[in-house]
Amino acid sequence: MGAALGPAGAGPLQKDSKVAVGKTQAVGAARRQVTMKGLYFQKSSTNEEITFVFQERENLPVIEDYYVKVQVKACALSQINTKLLAEMKMEKDFFPVGREIAGIVLDVGSKVSFFQPDDEVVGILPLDSEDPGLCEVVRVHEHYLVHKPEKVTWTEAAGTIRDGVRAYTALHYLSHLSPGKSVLIMDGASALGMTAIQLAHHRGAKVISTAGSLEDKQCLERLRPSIARVIDVSNGKAHVAESCLEETGGLGVDIVLDAGVRLYSKDDEPAVKLQLLPHKHDIITLLGVGGHWVTTEENLQLDPPDSHCLFLKGATVAFLNDEVWNLSNVQQGKYLCILKDVMEKLSGGVFRPQLDEPIPLYEAKVSMEVVQKNQGRKKQVVQF
Repeated sequence: MGAALGPAGAGPLQKDSKVAVGKTQAVGAARRQVTMKGLYFQKSSTNEEITFVFQERENLPVIEDYYVKVQVKACALSQINTKLLAEMKMEKDFFPVGREIAGIVLDVGSKVSFFQPDDEVVGILPLDSEDPGLCEVVRVHEHYLVHKPEKVTWTEAAGTIRDGVRAYTALHYLSHLSPGKSVLIMDGASALGMTAIQLAHHRGAKVISTAGSLEDKQCLERLRPSIARVIDVSNGKAHVAESCLEETGGLGVDIVLDAGVRLYSKDDEPAVKLQLLPHKHDIITLLGVGGHWVTTEENLQLDPPDSHCLFLKGATVAFLNDEVWNLSNVQQGKYLCILKDVMEKLSGGVFRPQLDEPIPLYEAKVSMEVVQKNQGRKKQVVQF
């Protein structure tokens, strides 16, 4: 077969022209689409159980001045904090699912200044978004998006953006990470743990981590730069506090990023939690003078003796809630800087996400059920 000819007797079409034509056709098809399916969740009225359902929705035009219409190319799956949604009075009959998206700009509002059609973007939809990220087209305010670097794939962008924001929030804004600091990152083989380890290494910190299985331990031991110590907590016999104090010469660690903690005595905790998570007293014990404890435990309870011990060390406790960037309009400038920096570090190879194989949209319902039960390890990404 000969090379394809351009219009009106022009020479052969170049590869870039074919890519441009294909991209334009895909964008045009998305613009013409009238209805599409999106994934939503519905909460049971009798208990906390939620079900995921696909619903037809209209491809509405961009009306709002500052909004961008995006053709979604990839959307990562994360647990839905139904308790937070209830506290924020954001409950609906059907709530949209999927927030970490990457895609192509189809259309922009009249006052949008940062984007134009055909731009490749990535971002996190706000909590109150009316559109599910698990849909072919979404509308989002321009302040929740940044440009996707050219060398970063759709799945990498969507699969890294939220854990990158969480790691930045924990290590930069809540604990002021700097070179030479010692950092304990619990459950280092998780999506957040791996991203936090890579960020800490990039900043010149000494990293200690815990592993909840032999597979996780081997995964962490293969990392380069290498982790100073991997503490295997899978058999319930390892003493995290003793290991950290031994590794730091008795000084304690400067920063702790936990993955949950035990609050009560052994008799009052579930068996799985008892085996994998340290007690809050262990965390306080292994903290160094002036240390920072960043916790994901939203119901953390500290007794007076706990507070007194933290006082003597001059230590601080901070709560990792990455939704604060969505809940505060004042912080939008900082939030955009974080999103941009996460993408730059992903493009530069600092972040190397551990992603599962991409899945199609029709499998998203089953996959979200697994993610919601916290049964997955690698990040799941739906590819369109």
